[in-house]
Amino acid sequence: MDYREAIAYIIERSGYDRGFVANPFDAETVGLQRTKWLLEALGNPEERFTAVHIAGTKGKGSTGACVAAILRAAGKRTGLYSSPHLHTFRERVQIDGEPITPEDFAALTAELAAVNSRLAEARPDWGEATAFEVSTALAFLAFARAGVEVGVVEVGLGGRLDATNVVTPAVAVITPISYDHTAILGDTLDAIATEKGGIIKPGRPVVLGPQPPEALATLERIAAERGSPVYRAGRDWHATGTDTGFDLTGPWGTFRDLRVALRGRHQVENAATAVAACWLLREQGIDIPEDAIRAGLAAVHWPGRLEVVREQPLVVVDGAHNVDAAARLAEALVDTFGQRRRTLVLGIARDKDIPAMLEILAPLADRIIATASHHPRAADPAQVAAAARAAGDVGLAVEEAPDIATGLHRALDAAAPEDLICVTGSLYAVSEAREALGLAQADDFERELLFR
Repeated sequence: MDYREAIAYIIERSGYDRGFVANPFDAETVGLQRTKWLLEALGNPEERFTAVHIAGTKGKGSTGACVAAILRAAGKRTGLYSSPHLHTFRERVQIDGEPITPEDFAALTAELAAVNSRLAEARPDWGEATAFEVSTALAFLAFARAGVEVGVVEVGLGGRLDATNVVTPAVAVITPISYDHTAILGDTLDAIATEKGGIIKPGRPVVLGPQPPEALATLERIAAERGSPVYRAGRDWHATGTDTGFDLTGPWGTFRDLRVALRGRHQVENAATAVAACWLLREQGIDIPEDAIRAGLAAVHWPGRLEVVREQPLVVVDGAHNVDAAARLAEALVDTFGQRRRTLVLGIARDKDIPAMLEILAPLADRIIATASHHPRAADPAQVAAAARAAGDVGLAVEEAPDIATGLHRALDAAAPEDLICVTGSLYAVSEAREALGLAQADDFERELLFR
């Protein structure tokens, strides 16, 4: 296979409106069995590195990026498996901060394709592995072949039946839980927490970021049933300060004046959760000194999360894609950037609670440009615009644009140097905004295949 053929192979097996997410929930454990079969046929590469497994509704990507940055600063060969990607599928599989090369991706996919064919022959009742199951096995194989010491593994969807849940981690991490993907995970916090808590393994410690009471009770019950020690925010560690300087007190003592390169008050929570996970790795014999914690947090890079991509006017891109993330974004726009005239360029997926997101975001805006990414799940701009008009003040200017690039350039043409423009609503919107500004180049044929 060449890289184009490899991407085509993955996309042909994707689902959930081409979101690459494995959705084994209708078949219960079949998805995990397929992934395990693939990995056994490959010699169980997931057993050849120490794993940190991260689930949660919000913050899991940023937390994983912080953990990986700390580990790299400590001199550990580090793998990071995350989703979704911004510009190229290869971003999902990173080794020491660099996406896997096209050549390695193609070679590994060819190897996986042969194994997947054998799986379909051996277990016709299971069928072939899905895109996410194949890419998960690919990531673990890439980590093992590259000599990764610690792999930071982010759940794709849920946890209990997610393809990544074949690992037995040294540390499990569950970032804040809220309502998202309710049609799949359930429409109560207890149900969602039950799915996320599926990554808790018997006897292995679990780190819990800040949780709503209902979710916390469920997670603590699951951990108690499995004999897993719980380390939780607000009880076992406390952070005070902002992203430009915070103190963190926990079982390790107090780290003073830590700084995290990611913007926003919520990133202090994510950074603190990452430090707790790294402390538990250190307790298990992995050398992670304090200076690595400081250096890793100060250098962490996670594009598309409250990322400033241009000055004068200030252009911020953020992948807030649900109600809770919109609330955090609204808080950060005020706390981090102060009072400015604000234009929001919004591209939201149609399966999100668009009215509730606009109830939070519209009051902050002087102007809203409703648009859509090219992703098949993108909501019609007219739907977003209607929600904005319903939620905004009488003087709110609302208009529609056919795509993200057009909406962003309209905002830039009308903005004064001191204004703020924020592109948000989904990571798909963010990726197209970054590309429109020349900050990245997408693998165009990926999107041609994905959106055909």
